[in-house]
Amino acid sequence: MNAASATLRSDPVGATGLLRGMLDAAIDAARPARVLPPWLPPPPPGRTIVVGAGKAAASMAAAVEAVWTAPLEGLVITRYGHAVPCARIEVVEAAHPVPDEAGLAATERMLGLAASAGPDDLVLTLMSGGGSALLTRPAAGLTLADKQAITHAMLASGATIAEMNCVRRHLSAVKGGRLALAGHPARLVTLVISDVPGDDPAIVASGPTLPDSTTAAMAREILARYRVDLPDAVRLHLARDEGGVRPDDPRLAGQSAHLIATPRLALEAAADVARHHGVTPVILGDSIEGEAREVARVMAGIARQAARHGVPAAAPCALISGGETTVTIGPDTPRAARGGRNVEFLLALALELDAQPGIHALAADSDGIDGTEPVAGAVIGPRTLAASRAAGLDPGAILAAHDAHTLFERIGAQVVTGPTLTNVNDIRVILVTAQEAGE
Repeated sequence: MNAASATLRSDPVGATGLLRGMLDAAIDAARPARVLPPWLPPPPPGRTIVVGAGKAAASMAAAVEAVWTAPLEGLVITRYGHAVPCARIEVVEAAHPVPDEAGLAATERMLGLAASAGPDDLVLTLMSGGGSALLTRPAAGLTLADKQAITHAMLASGATIAEMNCVRRHLSAVKGGRLALAGHPARLVTLVISDVPGDDPAIVASGPTLPDSTTAAMAREILARYRVDLPDAVRLHLARDEGGVRPDDPRLAGQSAHLIATPRLALEAAADVARHHGVTPVILGDSIEGEAREVARVMAGIARQAARHGVPAAAPCALISGGETTVTIGPDTPRAARGGRNVEFLLALALELDAQPGIHALAADSDGIDGTEPVAGAVIGPRTLAASRAAGLDPGAILAAHDAHTLFERIGAQVVTGPTLTNVNDIRVILVTAQEAGE
């Protein structure tokens, strides 16, 4: 037994501290000030116009301002509470995950700014997760209320982010490459922080500057599969929608897009922290999807195998994963429920592990917000269920009610980071600190 193993087996606080250190390293690795500057193009002969949207948009804009010595102007939209001071680029806050009037007004101004660019100008586009809600302009014939209704329904449906953003592109006058057309004929460079499984930049923020390979028929099939009730205007629009900008559109020639931070980058940083502490990291995947409680069941099985048989690694080991799980909200879910996909995963994991010794876990959204709560996630360990019951809570009933934030708040197990100003999706770490006796 090495010293790190002995410490982690005997000290749950040490395990929790290591988990938090891994999360912090993952987030730091994806901060715009660190990853963005090497990707900046040279200044153009004309103007440089910065536009963008997402939870990291303001911090990305600040990173540009910090190193850009040529003239600069622009507008970016970020979530309420995620603004940072910028001197030359205007920062507007709007609602997420359901769009609002502030986002609509800012998007109209952004389209006008892009349209003012000429052939000697550069339109530098900064996109990150959350941009789909923040950058909003309904397609002709639709209203903001239509977009809000569809967003509410899809958030509760269990649809994946790729499915949601397919629908969003076909209800939009800015997504699916349409922002790029507004900026034509200027040179356009898009820098993307990915928060989507698979890292397809066309899915991040619904690809406002990238071609759209989806069709209205695909959007209709997704909505039908999840039984989303459509307003009449949406149904009529999707029946005649011709889609976004196609990949062979000549107006996109010469444009470029670059992934500057990805979930894998963050997970590798977390793995480095584990190695430094004598813990073997195993990255299970950076694009894991599925219902949160079902993913928890699978992860519990892998953790038990590590504890019992030393596979895929012997204790002490860290099972690391990323991606974006989903939570399907039923009609009987209380309106006051305070849930999120990471805390739902953790509570389901705790129930599956059933107080098994030597296993601790953390799951958090890298943007600092899980669901709609200003809480990144939580931690669990062998004492989680006992602590919950001692506080008068029924973990199984709370999981069924999608109210896990309430439980973790009551037992003091929340992970609060505040807005991290980046977004590379969820970070999950299961720390197996002890091999089962006899194995």
